Amino acid sequence: MLLQRLFAPRLARSQGRALYDAAAFQARRPEFYRDLGAADTVEGRFELYSLHVALLLIRLKGQGQIAAATAQDLFDVYVRALDDALRELGVSDVKVGRKMRGLGEAFYGRLKAYEEAIARLPDDAELKALLRRTALEERQGPRPEPLAGYVARAAAALSDQTLEDLLAGRVIWPQVMAEQAHG
Repeated sequence: MLLQRLFAPRLARSQGRALYDAAAFQARRPEFYRDLGAADTVEGRFELYSLHVALLLIRLKGQGQIAAATAQDLFDVYVRALDDALRELGVSDVKVGRKMRGLGEAFYGRLKAYEEAIARLPDDAELKALLRRTALEERQGPRPEPLAGYVARAAAALSDQTLEDLLAGRVIWPQVMAEQAHG
């Protein structure tokens, strides 16, 4: 017990980083943008990164102290990555803080909305509306059904994975299944 408490912060940092890397890798999959209609813009990519981080945070919620510490570290890594991205886009140091505050508020709003929408599955009306507003950027053309189907499969897949695997950074995301986007 004592050893677990001593090593929990370091372990959570590496676990949070591994989970962030898994979320970022999945969010970069070209099928989301090419086939499912996610906007291939800075905002659209923010939405897909946020979605995958939110899915992991939802899964870790209520799973004990180590999971909570890992979830916090996942969030911290995500925030640092956003900060780095803003700076790479040329946002001045003076404006980064204000932009980060806005992005943090946007993320917490999305996290709450995703959690509520996922809790209502298999009724996906709320999830489809959320995805249309966020990842699809209210554009005409892309239908929210394929992306909503992916989110539902991802939430189920994460639920089926053991906490031990997730805390070790082993995340198995479902296939994006681009062929459903054209049906």
